[in-house]
Amino acid sequence: MTTVRIPAGWPATEEQARAVQDELRERVVLDEPGPPPGTGHVSGVDVAYDDRRDVVAAAAVVLDATTLEVVAEATAVGRISFPYVPGLLAFREIPTVLAALDALPCPPGLVVCDGYGLAHPRRFGLASHLGVLTGLPTIGVAKNPFTFTHDDPDTPRGSTSALLAGSEEVGRALRTREAVKPVFVSVGHRVSLDNACAHTLALTPSYRLPETTRRADALCRKALREATYPA
Repeated sequence: MTTVRIPAGWPATEEQARAVQDELRERVVLDEPGPPPGTGHVSGVDVAYDDRRDVVAAAAVVLDATTLEVVAEATAVGRISFPYVPGLLAFREIPTVLAALDALPCPPGLVVCDGYGLAHPRRFGLASHLGVLTGLPTIGVAKNPFTFTHDDPDTPRGSTSALLAGSEEVGRALRTREAVKPVFVSVGHRVSLDNACAHTLALTPSYRLPETTRRADALCRKALREATYPA
């Protein structure tokens, strides 16, 4: 497990964090399709918090995209680096997530975030933030639609409906299991929305949530339970 300190110069206020979002958002790449689903590596990242101890643990889990078997995994633990502010959650998570990715012994391939990319009030959620900082192709697969609206997708697995901010499509509601509540997919960086949905379906052969998210969630919770962080 890697121990992480809050980076020097990390935003400390909402104003500073929004300024960073404004600067980095201009670097998001939206005109690349991304890697084909079912090829190479695909990774999940997730975090768990202990607010009482002021500790956050992050996990990165690499899967073989064809078999969905675990290839590698890494964890990192650090201080919570930003207060809880809706729309700015990436600033609480990015330092430890980056450290977990850096600790992997192999390239992560496409990275799946348990959260949002363009489906974010400022069009720059964790998946986009992480993609810009690392240069990796990233997508967001969230459990709820945040502040956006959508029609209910048809019942069969693979059905979609647009996730809308007014008339703007910021992502899609995707049915990963028949008659089960959809997940909400959005582009992060260097991946098309069609490809993001295809990756999500490839990662959900048995459950509503991607295997990347399920594995990373379990690992970061374990890391948090085992974390001892110096005062």
